[in-house]
Amino acid sequence: MHELQDLEVKLKEALAPEQMLHIIFHYVSLITPEKDLDRILLYMADMGRELILADRCTLWLYDKDNHRLWTKIAHGVKALTMPAEAGFVGYALKHNESILIEDAYKDARFNPEVDLQTGYHTQSVLVIPILNQHGENMGAFQAINKMTSIGIFTSQDMHLLTLAASYSGKALESAILNQEIEQTQKEIIYLMGEIGESRSKETGNHVKRVAEYSKVLALHLGMSPAEAELIRISSPMHDIGKVAISDSILKKPGKLTDEEFATMQAHTQIGHQLLKKSNRQILKSAALIAHQHHEKWNGTGYPQGLKGDEIHIYGRITALADVFDALACDRCYKKAWEIDRVINLFKEERGEQFDPHLVDAFLNCLEEILALKEEYSD
Repeated sequence: MHELQDLEVKLKEALAPEQMLHIIFHYVSLITPEKDLDRILLYMADMGRELILADRCTLWLYDKDNHRLWTKIAHGVKALTMPAEAGFVGYALKHNESILIEDAYKDARFNPEVDLQTGYHTQSVLVIPILNQHGENMGAFQAINKMTSIGIFTSQDMHLLTLAASYSGKALESAILNQEIEQTQKEIIYLMGEIGESRSKETGNHVKRVAEYSKVLALHLGMSPAEAELIRISSPMHDIGKVAISDSILKKPGKLTDEEFATMQAHTQIGHQLLKKSNRQILKSAALIAHQHHEKWNGTGYPQGLKGDEIHIYGRITALADVFDALACDRCYKKAWEIDRVINLFKEERGEQFDPHLVDAFLNCLEEILALKEEYSD
């Protein structure tokens, strides 16, 4: 095998059949229950690399709308994109055929651009198209540099990776569909959140800002990125219950009567009732936030008068983010407060209206919060 630039070559022995079966069953057990597309791509790339003893294995996906190939999973390199016709992968997809190459640099179809970007040296290559259930190209497996003494991929490698590609197509299709469903949910939640706010003369950017503030606060409290993202997605629905409150109350220019204020308070319970029946995690979280975002740390909030840790952390986070934006931004009925005035209020309300740890987190990430306020300004 020719010397590979910038690569420590560690030759391996060919796998025994029982080793191949172990690899296949191991990765099938990981991929089958997985819903996250990025993790599925990672598992598939790892499976391909281990199964045929490649140094690197990349799973490219075809973006039909932009006519490009892209990957987030390429062993040893960052995310990449390239034209749909480029290189061996582009050729394989265009002609719907597998490709087995002994020396990439002796083949006119080779696109050395990625090697130039990464400093890697491609030699032996194997490309297998991945098809969906309708026989349409979704992308391709690309394996690079066989790590055994013969140094080239074989027809058996092609057969093994073809089997992996057949299984991968089904798993990818399911993951992409699940991703599309989740994206649709997110768009609906934002739209409904904007509808709820617009009825009370708020702007659509209010819900965007509250969502972004909430994510930052969650991260500063030590929550995982996944949970922080869940709060960001769910929080725009905090005032959805306002859709059931009459305009005479929502848009009243003066102070509300006690009876009118009691009606306004009902938007928390209405929002909870609208959302709580869903089994989707996003909507269940949104229901909880809608119900509790007017509760106060000292127990004087509504609708349940919850106190301290009785208030779910999602509700506490959204409450602080909502109040900050309401005070720090212009409204049709008031001018924005100066930031120092808002900060002083939060310090005064630390342990009263707001969770004290949350106020501390807010002050620690204030610069980030203010940058988001500017980015999503009206």
